Amino acid sequence: MTMSQPSTTVAYGSVVLAAALWGGSIVAQKMALTSFSAVEASVLRDIGGLAILLATWWSKEGGAVRVSGADARLLGLLGLGVLGNHLLILMGLNYVSGAVGGVIIGSSPVVTSVLSAMLIKDVPLRAVWAGALLSFAGVGVVSVAGFQAAGDQPLLGSTLVFLGVVSWALYSIGSRTIMERMSALTVNWTTLMVATVLQIPLLWTDQKMMNAGIGSVTTSDWLALGYLVVFATAVAQQAWLFGVKGVGPSRASVLGNLTPVAAIGLSALILGETVGLIEILGICLILAGVWVVNRQTAEVSS
Repeated sequence: MTMSQPSTTVAYGSVVLAAALWGGSIVAQKMALTSFSAVEASVLRDIGGLAILLATWWSKEGGAVRVSGADARLLGLLGLGVLGNHLLILMGLNYVSGAVGGVIIGSSPVVTSVLSAMLIKDVPLRAVWAGALLSFAGVGVVSVAGFQAAGDQPLLGSTLVFLGVVSWALYSIGSRTIMERMSALTVNWTTLMVATVLQIPLLWTDQKMMNAGIGSVTTSDWLALGYLVVFATAVAQQAWLFGVKGVGPSRASVLGNLTPVAAIGLSALILGETVGLIEILGICLILAGVWVVNRQTAEVSS
């Protein structure tokens, strides 16, 4: 059965909400890594988010989920996209500041548009390549030249965060097709469940809180984890899928430029991180690329 489409206004509003909440999640992830390992934070975040989504789904749509073999395989692949996004970004933030992570995540709109143009051809590749070059130049400037590293392998951290962006782009693209047959809420909890199950065995390879004891976790770190569970996972992910369903991955991804802006501002305000000229140059290049992609795709569509 074909699911009804949300209105364009509501869809865009949902995407804006998701982008703003994800900007805050960069800071929350950085804070959580004080007490938790990357895998611990990711697993706890996903278990909590899954519990909220399942309760919401049961109250709204409760009942059996009828899934074909092809859809089950696609949901499994989409779960890998969620896993890659959640885990790779957390791992990367071990080595770079929240501001740098936010700038790199700012390339998400262009990464999504390029991959979308290549894989599902919802916009021509010629409409996005120039903007892609600008945005990728911004990522390169920040990643190679200008960050305040939180560890001794900043290039590794930047690469991991970028791979997390690619994972989310593939998830956004792949989810639109299946949401023609399933609700966004069903797609959300099923793919998050796949990601959660796949991560649990990794807990034995990356422990921090489990070694130090639960008493080692500060109140602020519990609050940061709570933000990741409720807002970054359950609310933002659902809002994003709802928006993608309404306006498509390429157009929805344009509003992702709010994420790095929020991340940089909150990193400076809450974490006290220095935001220098290189970070500002990087974000300007990325946003210029997003603007070019938005303009070119609008001209093609008109």
